[in-house]
Amino acid sequence: MALIRWEPVRELHTMQNEMNRLFNTFFDAPSGSGGPANGGHAPLRRWIPAMDVVETAEHFVLRADLPGMSQDDVHIELEDNVLTISGERKSEHEQRNEGYYRVERASGSFSRSLTLPEGVEADGIQASFENGVLEVRIAKPEQQKPRKVQISLGGSAKTIEGAETTEPTTAGAAS
Repeated sequence: MALIRWEPVRELHTMQNEMNRLFNTFFDAPSGSGGPANGGHAPLRRWIPAMDVVETAEHFVLRADLPGMSQDDVHIELEDNVLTISGERKSEHEQRNEGYYRVERASGSFSRSLTLPEGVEADGIQASFENGVLEVRIAKPEQQKPRKVQISLGGSAKTIEGAETTEPTTAGAAS
């Protein structure tokens, strides 16, 4: 079992992002009538694709629904253990001179970011795109194995078993 440091600021940031997403979904919903500033059309909604993250024995698997997009429209980046998926879904009705009565399909650019566990390697990430579903497989990092450390106290050696640590250990006599 890996110990994960609790970072309250990160938790607050995650909660803030989810609240922003909730309010954006609510307030960016199209209305039934558009004003003259929009040329008589309803405003377009912001589009945030739905994503699922699943954990298997060897991978974290992310699946995102990206209907109407191709793999060339999607960008995946990994920087400082943050995986970012971004892209843009173009609006079809802007290019036609048809009279729309109702527009429910949202379009526009999006960006979704996920913080990955420490130790994830960029070479262990694979992505595939099929039938409008992006699937990203992220290989889990290897767990650190415990090791034995020899400590000598007063001429006799004792073996201590424990997890590997990055902090240097010093042995000394108590005064």
